[in-house]
Amino acid sequence: MTGFDLSRQPTAPGVYLMKDEAGEVLYVGKAKNLRARLRSYVQAERDTRPQVRFLMERAATIETIVTDTEKEALILENTLIKQYRPRYNIHLRDDKSFVSLRLDLRETFPMLEVVRQVRQDGARYFGPFASSAALRQTLKEIYRIFPLRHYPEARCRQRGRPCLFHQIGQCSAPCHGLISAADYRLLVEGVLALLEGRHSEVLETLRLRMRDAAVALRYESAAFLRDQVRAIEATVERQKAVRYGVADQDVFGLYRQGGEVELVILFYRKGVLTARRNDNLNWELDEDELLAGFLARFYDREVPIPDEIVLPLAIESAEALAEWLSERRGRRVRVTVPQRGPRRELVELANRNAAEAWRERGSRDEARRVVLAEIQQKFHLRRSPQRIECFDVSTLHGEATVASMAVVIAGEAAPAEYRRCRTSRRAA
Repeated sequence: MTGFDLSRQPTAPGVYLMKDEAGEVLYVGKAKNLRARLRSYVQAERDTRPQVRFLMERAATIETIVTDTEKEALILENTLIKQYRPRYNIHLRDDKSFVSLRLDLRETFPMLEVVRQVRQDGARYFGPFASSAALRQTLKEIYRIFPLRHYPEARCRQRGRPCLFHQIGQCSAPCHGLISAADYRLLVEGVLALLEGRHSEVLETLRLRMRDAAVALRYESAAFLRDQVRAIEATVERQKAVRYGVADQDVFGLYRQGGEVELVILFYRKGVLTARRNDNLNWELDEDELLAGFLARFYDREVPIPDEIVLPLAIESAEALAEWLSERRGRRVRVTVPQRGPRRELVELANRNAAEAWRERGSRDEARRVVLAEIQQKFHLRRSPQRIECFDVSTLHGEATVASMAVVIAGEAAPAEYRRCRTSRRAA
C-alpha cells in the first residue's frame, strides 16, 4: 500500500474498504476526513503492533465511498461490515442473556411480556435485566402488588374459569370480567410508576386509596392495598443505592492488557444498576477506534437505547453517534466523556469492573487448561481435547426415545452446538 496515491482521496466524510490482492475486504472503517484517516495508516506502516502491521502488509487496494455527513458514514459502515464481515473489524457475539419487559398501553388490558428484542412498535420497554432469573423475581414482585393478566386474552377466554394465578392473587382476571377496564388501568399505571422508579408516587397513591377504602368500610380492599404498600416498601429497601440522577445511562469501562481488551457496560435505569455486560476482544489498534466500532455494532441491534451513554474516552464520531441513536430512539440521546464529578465516578467504577472481569477471565482460562490437561492425561490423548461431546439417551417404557448432546469447546460450554433428537418409535 506504500504506492497508494492519497492525494486523490477526498477530504469529505465517508467509508473506506481495505482489500487484499484477491479483492477480499479486510477492514471497513469510517472517517470524518477520508484523506487524513488513510494517511495515518500509510504513515503507520512501521507500527510495531501486530494487527496493524499485518493489515498493512496484506492491503493492496483501498476503495472509498463519500457520504454527505458523518452520520451517514456511520450507518454505511455498519451495513458494509454486516455484508462483508471483514476479519479485522469487531464482531460481537450473539448474547441472548439480555431480556426486557414490554407493555403495550394501546391494549384494553395490557400485559407484561418478556422479550429479547426492543422494537419501535409503540409499546413501552423496560430493561435490560441481567438475566431471566432476575426478571422472573421482578415479575413475581410486580404481580404480587399489581395483578395484571399473564396470558393473551384469547387464550384466557377459552378457559371455563380464571387461571391459577387468579386463585393465588397474582391476576385480576380481566378476561372473565372480574375487574373493570378503569380499575385495571389503575393497576397498569402503578406498574409503570414502579418500573420507572417512581416508588414514592405509587406509595402515596396506594395509601390514599387504602384510607378511602377503610373509611368506606371496605376492609378487604383496604387490607389488600396495605399489603401492596408493604411489598413496595420492602422492594425499595432492597434497592437502596447511591443514585446519580434519574436518567437511563449505559456506562462503559475499559481495561487493556497488550492486545486483549476487556470492555464492560453498566446499565443504570433511574439511578439503579440493573445489569452488567462483559466483552473480551482481541484488538491491536487504538482504544478510541475500538470503542467507536463497538458502540456502532452494539446499538445497531434491537437493544434498549438509554438517555445517556457515558464513555471513558473521547471518540471521533461521538456527535454522529448521538444523532444516529436519537433518530433510532425517537428521543434525544447524549454521548458524554466526563472528566470529573459523579459521572466520572461511574466511569471509574466501570473501569474497575473491566479490570476485575479480565482477572476473573484469566483465572477461568487457567482452570480450564488444568482440567483439559487432566483429561488428556487420564485418557492418554496425544493432545488436549478441544471438543468434547456428551450424550444422554432416555426413553419412556421403550418409547418416545430422546437423545441429547451437550458440547464443550476448549473447556467451555457451547450451547449453540447442542443438539436434541427424538423419535416416537418403539425401541427394538
